Amino acid sequence: MAAAGTTFAFRAMDVAGTSTAGEIEAESKAQVSEQLRQRGLIVLDVSEKSEPFKIENLWRTWKKIDTRELAVFSRQFATLVASGMPMLRSLSTLEEQTQDERIKEAIAGVRSDVEAGSTLEQAMERQPEVFDRLYRAMVRSGEQSGRLEDSLDRIAYQVEKADALRRQVKSALMYPALVLGFAMVVLVAVVAFVIPVFAGIFKEMSEENPAEETSLPIPTQMCVSASEVLTGYWYILIPATIALAVGFFRWKRSKRGKEAWDRFVLRLPAQIGDVIQKVALARWSRTFAGSVSAGVPMLQAIKLTGESSGNVVLEKAMEDVYDSVKRGGSLARPIQANEIFPPMVGHMVAVGEETGQLENLLSKIADFYEAEVDAKVKALTSLIEPLMIVFVGGIVGFIVIAMYLPMFSLYENVR
Repeated sequence: MAAAGTTFAFRAMDVAGTSTAGEIEAESKAQVSEQLRQRGLIVLDVSEKSEPFKIENLWRTWKKIDTRELAVFSRQFATLVASGMPMLRSLSTLEEQTQDERIKEAIAGVRSDVEAGSTLEQAMERQPEVFDRLYRAMVRSGEQSGRLEDSLDRIAYQVEKADALRRQVKSALMYPALVLGFAMVVLVAVVAFVIPVFAGIFKEMSEENPAEETSLPIPTQMCVSASEVLTGYWYILIPATIALAVGFFRWKRSKRGKEAWDRFVLRLPAQIGDVIQKVALARWSRTFAGSVSAGVPMLQAIKLTGESSGNVVLEKAMEDVYDSVKRGGSLARPIQANEIFPPMVGHMVAVGEETGQLENLLSKIADFYEAEVDAKVKALTSLIEPLMIVFVGGIVGFIVIAMYLPMFSLYENVR
């Protein structure tokens, strides 16, 4: 809901067809629409004016929408509409019980716009951070065909599957990430606090035995130098690390950076690239199947599926598919020609085209790759854990040996 005194921009026309536009201060869009109707105007559009930049809104730009909450909203919305509950009442009910604040605000905006006379798709278009283009296209298809409840049901199923896939990968990698993070903290603590103690001992030893001043073993010198850099230049290292991290994420968000990163991760060894490819294929096939089943026009479905695939390599592959279909060509041929798609995908899409069962075969592809992701992630997790233990243990062992090597040298000299 808009706060009291919010400024709204409107477009309207009178009975003679003359257009007019302006701004009105009101509590809600519905109130603006009512004021315009009282003036004898036909409402065309009402939208809340954009607020100026505020520091407190910066976090909202970075924070992503909770996919689980969006899946719950989509399923409940589909259920309420299918039950015959009026649209405005359904939206009001969902607004009251939704937990995520950003989704709650988006629902409130959608309800106000629908109450003001907008279609559901038009209202969702004003909330792009919650409802992406594919989501809105499926809603529009449902509204135009008069089968909105079916489209909402497909949307709910698709969002639930996407959320389940994301959580599956996230939960499998959570434990290795936590262990690796904890190990790195311990290593930094050892380098920053333990090694300096040994360095002090080595300094005393060198002062008592000037002839042995330069006789520290190379591993020991490496550890002591790393400790001196960390403890002596932390005020440079910390900002530099933060700047590098921010720079990396900004680069990865850019068009060129995202393309380079997506191509790089697909080539990662130890089955990591294979898992990433299968996750992208599972998301792509599920999204494509959902858009086709919802009645989204094929060219639009191809374009939106590529944009929502989450991988630039797949998006570019779908551009080739788009060009082929636009020229009246085959859907399967450019898929078969692109290396991002395994041969099975191309053959199943070709069979789907020939038999008119494209939606069903795309769903089967999605089911297959989701199962593959489950098996591959478990295998990858079982591989990462021992490798991580060997890596961390190797570093700790190196530090321990490096710290005790001078002790052995001193013992030999005493003998």
